[in-house]
Amino acid sequence: MRNLIALFACSCVVLSASAANDPAAAAAARLAASVSKPASAMVPPAALPRKAEPVVKKAEPAATPAPNEEDAEVELSAKIAQRLAALRERQQARATATARAKKLADARRRQEEQAAAAAAAIAAAPKHGTVWSYEGESGPANWSKINVDWAKCGTGNRQSPIDLRDGIKVNLEQISFDYHPSSFSEVNNGHTIKVTVGGGNFITIGNTVYELQEFHFHRPSEEKINGKGTEMVIHLVHRSAEGKVAIIAVLLERGQPHRLMQTIWDNLPLEKQEVVSPAIVIDPTDALPERRDYFTYMGSLTEPPCTEGVLWMVFKQPMQASPAQMALFSRLYPLNARPVQATAGRMIKESN
Repeated sequence: MRNLIALFACSCVVLSASAANDPAAAAAARLAASVSKPASAMVPPAALPRKAEPVVKKAEPAATPAPNEEDAEVELSAKIAQRLAALRERQQARATATARAKKLADARRRQEEQAAAAAAAIAAAPKHGTVWSYEGESGPANWSKINVDWAKCGTGNRQSPIDLRDGIKVNLEQISFDYHPSSFSEVNNGHTIKVTVGGGNFITIGNTVYELQEFHFHRPSEEKINGKGTEMVIHLVHRSAEGKVAIIAVLLERGQPHRLMQTIWDNLPLEKQEVVSPAIVIDPTDALPERRDYFTYMGSLTEPPCTEGVLWMVFKQPMQASPAQMALFSRLYPLNARPVQATAGRMIKESN
């Protein structure tokens, strides 16, 4: 019997590596340790009988174990084998679970690394977006991030519009206008109402001649004069033979109906991006105020790609448009104006 118990104790020692993490294995080890101790070790010292004088007896043949003792030994052996099998099964299950968890963790880590690498590649790749607006994620603050060709929208130091103040008053040369009635086409391009004018309309500034290309509307006015803007503005865009751009800004305030604006509103296309070419003519002169005094400075386009090197002329005298005409445009575009940009030390000239 003691040999069997000793065998069980050895088996528990073999499984001692798992005993620290398995309470059942620890309990089995303690059981084996207690059983394998001699009887005297489990009896308190006070209860032990005094050591008697050795008595020499005649050797007798070993007694044959009683049948009930043999049955107990067999039963204990079976229990020990069953317990060892259970301990091995738990140890194997724990090792399998640990390996599976490690495999899943490794796979998850690889996926996260791949996703991070893909995101970094996308972030580093040059962007060539085309969608922009005046609000939200695609608004003016993020124009430079949408397309690499629009970098000037964020890094330029000659951007428009600006607040026109502290201008140097000088005798500015009058702008020479050579406008006449012309054919036109118009489109609601998703950002404004843009009117393309037939060729042959020119302005002359100094020794440079610019031809009128198109005009469009903003609400509210992008330009401010001494911190004050108006409800709307018209921008008349011109280009020279050398490709230089000159833009005239005419502020619009509430008042009498605007004849040119009414003609444009009467011929609005029904769908965005639809171009209409009415069988009538318009006179761009109707967009100009009587007095032609102006501010001038070097700036940029006020929408992507925000190209710099644009000559700006902002008339001091505003034109009028009726409340109904203003309201019609506001239904289409309640806000389509870029915020004012830093002056950055630019010279601003103003007519005396």
